[in-house]
Amino acid sequence: MIQLIRYTFIIIFGFASLINVSCAQGKTEKTIQTEITTPMPFSDQKNEGGWVLNENLSDEFKGTEIDTVKWFVQGLNDHYYIWKGRAPAQFVPHNVIVEDDKLKLRTAWEPDYEFVDEFYGDGNMGASKYGIFKNEQSMPVTTAGVLTNKRFLYGYMEVKSKVGNAAITGAFWAIGHEQELDVYELMGNPKNKGNIRADSYLATAHDWSPPAQRPTKIFNHNENLDFRTADDFHVYGAEWGVDYLKLFIDGKMIRHFTQDELGTSFVLNNPMEVWLDSEIFYWLGLPHKEELPVDFEIEYMRVWQKPTDNLLAEDAAFYGFEGPILFEENGRPLTLLPESSVPDDYQKFWTIDGGSEKYLSIAYGDYYKGVNSLEFSGFSKTESLEVEKAVAMAPEGSLKLAAGNFTISAKVWLDQGVIADKIYVVLQDPELEVIFANLRKLPRREWITVESTISRTVASGEKDAMAIEIRKKDVPKTRAAKLYIDDIIIKKN
Repeated sequence: MIQLIRYTFIIIFGFASLINVSCAQGKTEKTIQTEITTPMPFSDQKNEGGWVLNENLSDEFKGTEIDTVKWFVQGLNDHYYIWKGRAPAQFVPHNVIVEDDKLKLRTAWEPDYEFVDEFYGDGNMGASKYGIFKNEQSMPVTTAGVLTNKRFLYGYMEVKSKVGNAAITGAFWAIGHEQELDVYELMGNPKNKGNIRADSYLATAHDWSPPAQRPTKIFNHNENLDFRTADDFHVYGAEWGVDYLKLFIDGKMIRHFTQDELGTSFVLNNPMEVWLDSEIFYWLGLPHKEELPVDFEIEYMRVWQKPTDNLLAEDAAFYGFEGPILFEENGRPLTLLPESSVPDDYQKFWTIDGGSEKYLSIAYGDYYKGVNSLEFSGFSKTESLEVEKAVAMAPEGSLKLAAGNFTISAKVWLDQGVIADKIYVVLQDPELEVIFANLRKLPRREWITVESTISRTVASGEKDAMAIEIRKKDVPKTRAAKLYIDDIIIKKN
């Protein structure tokens, strides 16, 4: 089993003697030691990284059934999220099994199962029907898939797992807005030579930003192993940071990707949900009836994150202009695709309406963090600001602050020339105006921090949100210089 970091708490009780004890004995000290254990990443057992377990996402798979508060089970109650599996195999809920303190995702040969009458298209393979391979060969294979109901932004995700000994994958992966990270795709017994062997490991990241056309890979890593992935349990992990990704096997780092290497191809900038599933990869061969059923077994799935005093940390991607803010309490639409930028009750975006669109936009490739920022485009000598204020508006209800004193800050990049002298951040419910002033006195053509302190006597109302404004009175009549805003942070004083 994985080692555990150990914390020992010593409780000292001072107490007076009550019966037949002389006053000279005074007080006696009694020491009680209570040991509390908390799992830590296998690669950081001393917790030098300061990790804290996210219990809302992590699961030890105890008991006799999957925790549907944490996990969405593909096919349960006939509900499928995004897809029904990689045809000809279909996800079915009865193949999701919790027993022996493990999650077992079963792949089975089920000729009597009533497969959905649908096709699934897989890249160059073309369309295949569930239960039938390329409309010719009967392939009544059922598999299983689960994914977390919640998403997380940055942290350390890890499983201890073993794949089934068949031509069927075991995958530990994650998706979010315009992005996918395959921490691993493994196969216990492939029939054909290809990018996965019984003793190899494949990790990949995909860019699903529109147009989401293959090839979508931004990086991949193949690792030769000194073991077969179907023979025993091993620990696989990924540390995901603002501008890097580290991959681990059994506590050893095998690859470190950085944004400096990948530039704007580093798309892992939005919250992701974690998936565990099994699929047929037709190019590696089809599973044989005789080798089924097999189980993809997972002892645990854990997510750790680092504590922060940024009150917007959970939504830092949104306040860094990378993607949507999530209203997870409203539920994730079953048809939501990673490449979708359509607002709904689950995901909402900054809105820039009317005349503001001429001056404000989400800029790709100009950033302090991530790959985006908010750009005020400025205007030339023949133009002027045609609106009283250019506004980028966050969705109603997206800001939830308690009463108190706070510091709000942002990163700004100011072009040469006569710049807007002020940026306004207006909190909506209750209304409070925050001003980043005297911008014309600040350094140019570099990212700098601007900040202001605020005080609120009441907590956020139901409609609280943030608006960012550039006002006509604060810009020159002509030749206004360009500026960028990124990485908005709020901290309690």
